[in-house]
Amino acid sequence: MKRNGSGGKTGTTGAVKGVVRAATSKAKPVAAAVADDRVDWTGVQLEYVEYGEGTTIFAQGELATSIMYVAQGAVRLSVLSSAGKEAVIAVLEGDHFFGEGCLVGQTHRMVTATAMAASTVIVVDKPEMVRQLHARPTFAGRFLSHMLTRNIRIEEDLIDQLFNSSEKRLARTLLLLARYGEPEASHRTLPRVSQETLAEMIGTTRSRVNFFMNKFRKLGFIEYNGELKINNSLLSVVLRD
Repeated sequence: MKRNGSGGKTGTTGAVKGVVRAATSKAKPVAAAVADDRVDWTGVQLEYVEYGEGTTIFAQGELATSIMYVAQGAVRLSVLSSAGKEAVIAVLEGDHFFGEGCLVGQTHRMVTATAMAASTVIVVDKPEMVRQLHARPTFAGRFLSHMLTRNIRIEEDLIDQLFNSSEKRLARTLLLLARYGEPEASHRTLPRVSQETLAEMIGTTRSRVNFFMNKFRKLGFIEYNGELKINNSLLSVVLRD
């Protein structure tokens, strides 16, 4: 059984955008074991679905029937206005839930989710997720922690958008994408994110993003060499008055 990029299923053997690699609640695929080791999926009826880079996982307006979790890769969430203007609202890497709006009555997807790189996504149907949240306090606690963290991030994003300059907003966004503050190395490689996407995330133009990115590179805050690395020294831009 395979799942196409829009979330539907097909039994054909032709090329599809998303492939169900496993549908089990007893064991994790080796490739995803590291990415989702913070969540105990034992006993959960789920699917592991692989998506290629640029594939639509679900589209804005589609029926919302499941909760998803990034086991490996990176996922972009974007929204399209009635006037046709697109805005990127989040870039998610491993250990992030998305599509959880269906749990609180959303019947249709409010955003579009797109794989930014080859990604493995765990898919849990809404009734199964509700059952697990009621039956397993530890699992529910992990999910609640995600929701609280997401709410705090939304509040911080709003404050950032209202009061900070585009330069500070860009620096903060890059640090968040690099997971600043986690116990890792002093610099981290980002998922492939275009300057257009960064501009949409912080509410400015691509030319402004290009200007600040060049400035950050000259100051040694970031490094370009076929990939983008963010150094913790970029924090000085955010803290500067």
